[in-house]
Amino acid sequence: MAATITQERMTGRSWAVLFVLCGAIFLEGIDVSMMGVALPSIRAELGLATGQLQWIVSAYALAYGGFVLLGGRAADLLGRRRMFVGWLVIFLVFSGLGGFANEGWVLILARFVTGIAAAFMTPAGLSIITTTYAEGPQRDRALLVYAGTAAGGFSLGMVTGGLLTSIDWRWVFFAPVLLSAIILAGAIALIPRDVRVPGPRQGFDIVGTLTLTGAMMLLISTVVRAPDVARAQTVGTGIAGLAVLALFIVIEQRAKAPLIRLGILRNAGLVRANLGAILLVGSFVGFQFIAVLYLQELRHWSELETGLALMVIGIDSVLAPTLTPWLVKRFGNLRVVFGGFVLATVAYAVFLPLKVDWTYTAMLPAFILLGLAFALTYGPLTIAATDGVSEEEQGLAGGVLTTSFQFGGALGLAAVAAVLTATDVLTIEGFRAALLVPLIAAALGLLIAGRGLIVIARPREVSRTS
Repeated sequence: MAATITQERMTGRSWAVLFVLCGAIFLEGIDVSMMGVALPSIRAELGLATGQLQWIVSAYALAYGGFVLLGGRAADLLGRRRMFVGWLVIFLVFSGLGGFANEGWVLILARFVTGIAAAFMTPAGLSIITTTYAEGPQRDRALLVYAGTAAGGFSLGMVTGGLLTSIDWRWVFFAPVLLSAIILAGAIALIPRDVRVPGPRQGFDIVGTLTLTGAMMLLISTVVRAPDVARAQTVGTGIAGLAVLALFIVIEQRAKAPLIRLGILRNAGLVRANLGAILLVGSFVGFQFIAVLYLQELRHWSELETGLALMVIGIDSVLAPTLTPWLVKRFGNLRVVFGGFVLATVAYAVFLPLKVDWTYTAMLPAFILLGLAFALTYGPLTIAATDGVSEEEQGLAGGVLTTSFQFGGALGLAAVAAVLTATDVLTIEGFRAALLVPLIAAALGLLIAGRGLIVIARPREVSRTS
């Protein structure tokens, strides 16, 4: 649907198109992380409990993760530019609506629709890159810059969120409206129009989409509600979630135009990359939730102080597009991802002995290590998840990856919230217990990345002995 740029060096126009697409993923990243810093202020004004509070983030993540596969499919079939521009408009409108919310349910609804918009917009943008830039060094560079921008937006959003929330938490919603308008103007002017591919078009798996979203919501709800409701009810919700997920698999096997072609999951590298994405973002979002509540509600730091304290994590916005491409070229994707998970595991372990009167100097090593970890893992995981996938399924591969990122974020946040809400009052012991969630997730990511290195090394050993 787009002409592939085959020359070795990127032209000025190709950089401009990449700049617009990076602006959109920066918007998505900053939107999520700004919300994390603003949560205590939103809670104070709207009177939300901790369990309800996490749904402001989870509603967005679940809608995003539940509809992103349909979004990737729509980009492949209906046009990537059309999906990118059209849903960017909806993102703009409902982000603004959230800023006017005076009740929790209105805010959660606005976040849910904004998540749907992101679910269609983001895979369209990613597939524009993977179908526009030639596979190889040029595409890898574009993807690393793109992923680095996303990671930078995710971490810098904490600082921006602190600055905006110190004025009024509603600016956390209004600021993305202004940024969306600028990106929209650039997209209309620069992104080439879609070229329709001849031949019949397949339909959309709406039933599969609704089933997948329902399964995700039930499973996340199980984790969130675990400390608050009777055990039988919690187990019942979890069993229902697994049953609906199994139904989704049956539907996909029989659908004429499945939401996800299950055969794509035979790609071991893609599966490892998506598992890594779930664990990376899940651990990071969970840790951010803990850090913000610890600093603001236990230490009584202001939103601005909290944002500035977490600003150092934004080091990834500088390193991801500069250092990471060199490391990938020198050592390969898997080794860089493995190193990133090593740093993430160490970062969470260093933060585990958390104390009530900890100085910022004591927290700083964990923040720096986490920024480094994110810089090393986010981009290479993006490359691994789309490498070797046919052009016709690039939107699908991008959608699967984005589903993993969003589901991981929602799951990590829900698990941390479940631990924190086990007691009515936030305590230092509760924060330490919650910190085990990101630590375990990072350690699992380390094992998966290590498994990938073993699988890659075995064929080399066989070739040497043959």
